[in-house]
This record gives sequence, structure tokens and C-alpha cells, in this order.
Amino acid sequence: MEISSKHMKVNGINTHYHEEGSGNKETMILIHGSGPGVSAFANWRLVIPRLSESLHVFAPDIVGFGETDKLSKDEYTLDLWVNHLIGFIEEVSDGPVYLVGNSFGGALSLHVAQRRPDLVKKLILMGSVGVKHKVSYGLDRVWGYDPSFESMQELIQLFSYNQDAANNEELVRMRYEASIKPESRDAFAAMFYDSRQERLDELALSDEEIKNIKTETLLFHGLNDQVIPFEETSYKFMQLLPHAELHLFNECGHWTQIEKTEPFIDHILAFLKI
Repeated sequence: MEISSKHMKVNGINTHYHEEGSGNKETMILIHGSGPGVSAFANWRLVIPRLSESLHVFAPDIVGFGETDKLSKDEYTLDLWVNHLIGFIEEVSDGPVYLVGNSFGGALSLHVAQRRPDLVKKLILMGSVGVKHKVSYGLDRVWGYDPSFESMQELIQLFSYNQDAANNEELVRMRYEASIKPESRDAFAAMFYDSRQERLDELALSDEEIKNIKTETLLFHGLNDQVIPFEETSYKFMQLLPHAELHLFNECGHWTQIEKTEPFIDHILAFLKI
């Protein structure tokens, strides 16, 4: 299916998003990760068609990514991203939504659930950050990306368990070409390049804040994730989030929704009882 492409103003920011499914279904918001060249489409293109059969699905480009506005370096803060996401939810839904966050998007989703529990019906996190830990070798390579075709190929090797993905020239080229668009390249460098541990720390909630999130939560993680290690993140979330369950995929890296597309969707629909 061809996935829609739309724009609207959220908190004064020109925001690009995708929307599929009818308005009489429950609303789901998909929040992408932070890799170079990422966008809502790159992260969610495989899952939107099937999810939108049962749900009204929205997938925005976060500020600084994709076709959403780029800002100056000092403006990229946790509060900017979280408030923009809260504003987006309030624009597209008049009630609580199912919030799905991938990696960096998982941390933003946790902050929304912590600040505005009235907006989140259930929470789904995949390879999520949001708890204190050291930047891994893989994440350091991702956020320290110097644009080249070879560097993008290396990142896709880090993201994927199946190393054939790094030999998929079309995939590598799509992400590489997205990463070298001047505005996107400069925004990515402004967000992460010089302050990787500081940015990761900023995205983290305290243990007490996490314990106080009462929203029902489904965690996904790839056992072979080289970017966001399971033991330092989802394993900790399982001990802190009072209403969480975990699905751990073997032979899976950081791209759960790409490497395990169908079982990923199956588990979501079962969790939502749809």
C-alpha cells in the first residue's frame, strides 16, 4: 500500500507525519528512533499497513528528523521533543492513545507517560533507552556517524542480526542518501555528535519516576542488540515498571520491527486485545 504523507503545525513547528486507518478505530502513535537518515517511514513502513487494518495509525517525524522542521543546536532538548509529541497527540486524538516507541522514541514515550498519563492508554517499547546506562560501542558509532556509504553499511551491520541487510545496497543507499541531505546531516550532528553520553543521560528517567509509571507496558528487545544492550535497559525496565511484560527475540538485533515484523505485530495486537 502507498502510505500517506501529510503536514501540520504542532507548537508552531511544521510537522511531517503519516496517517492510515479510519478515524472510528482506536488511535496508535508510532515514534521512531534516532539513527542517521531515520524517519517515521524508514522505521515503520513495514508495520503500518497491517496495524492500520485494526487501528487509526499516526507516525510523525520527530523535530530535527525526516521532513519535520530543523531547529538550531541549542533548541534540541528533551522538553522540546516531549512537548512536541504531547502536542501532536492532542492534535490527532481527543482521548488516550496507544504509544509505540522505538529506541530514542521509547524514551520520549516514557516521558510522555510519566508527565501525561491521561494521554497514554498502553505503552509499547522496543530496544528503548530511558534508564541510566553507559553509551555502548554500537550507540557511540550510531551517534558519532560521519556520513559515508561505508559508514552507513557498518551501522546497518550493527543494527541487524542478519548481516545480509548490510549487503542490501538499496537499503544502505536509502539511509545514506537521507543522512547526507544538508539540513538532516547538520541537525543530526547538532543533536548527538558532540554530547553522546550527556544526551543519553538527558533522555533517562530516574528509577523512582519509572516505578511511578502505572501504564500497562509491553517491552520488546532483540537478544543480539549491539546498539542498546538488553541487560542495561529492558531488563532494568522489567524490574522497575510495575505493569510491564517482556518479549525477547533471539536472532534479532536492534530492528525488531524490521527483523521480526509479523511476530512483532502479532504480539502487539494480542497485548491490545484487538
